[in-house]
Amino acid sequence: MMTRSQQGRTSRLTRPSIAIAAAVAVTAGVVAAAPDAKTAAAGPKLSLIAASKSVTLDSWKDDPGVYLDLGTYLTSENGAFEFKVTRKSYKDPVVASQIIRDGKKTQTKALPAGLVKDFAGLPDFLQISVVDAAGKQVLKKTESFCPNNASGRVRPDAPANSKYPQSCPVNPFTLGSVWGVENGWAANTYAGYYSEPVQLAVGTYTAKVSVTKKYRDLFGIENKPQSVKVVVREQSWEEEGEEGGGSGGGASASAADAAAGSRAAAKSASKSAHGAHAGHGAAAESAQDAHAGHGTAAAPAPSGHAGHGAPARTEAPAAATSGAGATYNVGHGPYPPAPPALPWALKKQAAEKQGGKGAFGAQGSSAARIGDRAGQTDGSRQAPGVRPNAKRPTGKATVPDVPKPDLRSLPAYGITVSDGYEDVPGKDYLAFSANVWNAGPAKLVVDGFRSPGKELMDAYQYFYDAKGKQVGYTPTGTMEWDPRPGHEHWHFTDFASYRLLKADKKETVRSGKEAFCLANTDAVDYTVKNANWHPDNTDLSTACGQENSISVREVLDVGSGDTYTQDLPGQSFDITGLPNGTYYIQVLANPENQLKETDYSNNSALRKVVLGGKKGARTVKVPAHHLVDAN
Repeated sequence: MMTRSQQGRTSRLTRPSIAIAAAVAVTAGVVAAAPDAKTAAAGPKLSLIAASKSVTLDSWKDDPGVYLDLGTYLTSENGAFEFKVTRKSYKDPVVASQIIRDGKKTQTKALPAGLVKDFAGLPDFLQISVVDAAGKQVLKKTESFCPNNASGRVRPDAPANSKYPQSCPVNPFTLGSVWGVENGWAANTYAGYYSEPVQLAVGTYTAKVSVTKKYRDLFGIENKPQSVKVVVREQSWEEEGEEGGGSGGGASASAADAAAGSRAAAKSASKSAHGAHAGHGAAAESAQDAHAGHGTAAAPAPSGHAGHGAPARTEAPAAATSGAGATYNVGHGPYPPAPPALPWALKKQAAEKQGGKGAFGAQGSSAARIGDRAGQTDGSRQAPGVRPNAKRPTGKATVPDVPKPDLRSLPAYGITVSDGYEDVPGKDYLAFSANVWNAGPAKLVVDGFRSPGKELMDAYQYFYDAKGKQVGYTPTGTMEWDPRPGHEHWHFTDFASYRLLKADKKETVRSGKEAFCLANTDAVDYTVKNANWHPDNTDLSTACGQENSISVREVLDVGSGDTYTQDLPGQSFDITGLPNGTYYIQVLANPENQLKETDYSNNSALRKVVLGGKKGARTVKVPAHHLVDAN
């Protein structure tokens, strides 16, 4: 994790690590004294529960370390546990407020200044201690809690679906977020890929989990720690391959165990230095059976996807989920996807049906019932592709006076130096991630229509009135099929442009990346007007059509953005012959103004970089962008 003390750190990208996770570090204020429990009495009743009295966790021979998915959940009764988290600009700190709804009345309660430092959740929410069989404490740590974690209902009369987003944003330039545990629901306290593994030898332990005092006081949570028996066992990839499916284990196997059937594929895919297109393989057939990591689900695509790569490492022994939600950036950038995590009630139900064999036994008979559908949310959603209009538009094209999208660029991040690999030896490149998002108040809808026998689709932008009725359209360029392995989808042309500017902010190098498959990969600001907390098209396999498609619809919803990682020659900037010094990476949305927007003045974002080193060993320093120190 980058800290302010690492500002301007020199970094170089090597072949095995083409995608490096970036993290946010903003200045933290002093945490104000929390109100006592009486003051915090207004609002939902919160409880920490454990799904089971015991869990079985795996430590892998070639990748030792245990991920503490202990099956603990935070329940919310008598109302939802809701937050609005924002920052005015990158010069301002993150501010969080609890939203308390009582019928038609809404109360806003600001959290202590400096308590919440980013958009990833409530920091140091849980305290976890682990003792071995002899009673010796071997681990003590705190963990953050994202209220949007994989969750499920805890009582049958609770709302069938949660209105809150499926995860907490990790994009360093997020501007606003909404967190919440729905009334009558429970959210998994496990931090998933964003929690570091711990070293525990094979054996039996007891874990004690509790909500830290500052949050108990702040939200009126009863001091009721949960104890969970932990059995650590050793596994190997070879054994996993021989078993050919999910691992067995106790009656409440961890969410990481649920992914055993496709771990090997995920690990193999993660080694692709060209950005494996994890979780978006062609085998992903439907929303119910395509979530990689559950039983016999689809394996990640084997080949690299330039510009939409998953990280070149697998931080947890769980396969990538397919379309866990826009905020997890699945398959589009340097961040790891969310691991599969199951509602505690579903774990219990599956275990009971297995008759003690574990929720994910060798037969995987319960795995087919695991997924994201009506009344059940486990974070493994793969959004179905939205359907384009049946026919290309006819009649006169018009641009009516109705709400339109507002495309904005975020500053570049994930900035590193790479070589040209065997493809272009002797070259130096500046790689980066870039995001263009839609601030609304209307979503961007682009349909492509193919004339029989033609290679290009004609693209049209559509407009809607306040009731959602289509009231106009206009031609807006073309879509082209990208046949390269790992791409294999339709790209909308001229959506964005990337340029490297000299210190005087005049262009010196331009990226060859000009065509894009639009997908809602990141929740940039879910507090803007008309933001959609559950956007469609959250991954490429559902958003961008197939080679034989006659038409395709690509959407960038309000509040969401689309991250591309420019990490290959032709996309990243060739800096081989550039002198050392200060430059700016420009991310420019809608460069030709072909798309109709509410505001064209905010389409450009700049990020300062300082190049150094010498040919074959170039370096880059990335100063903080105001309070955001993420390279």
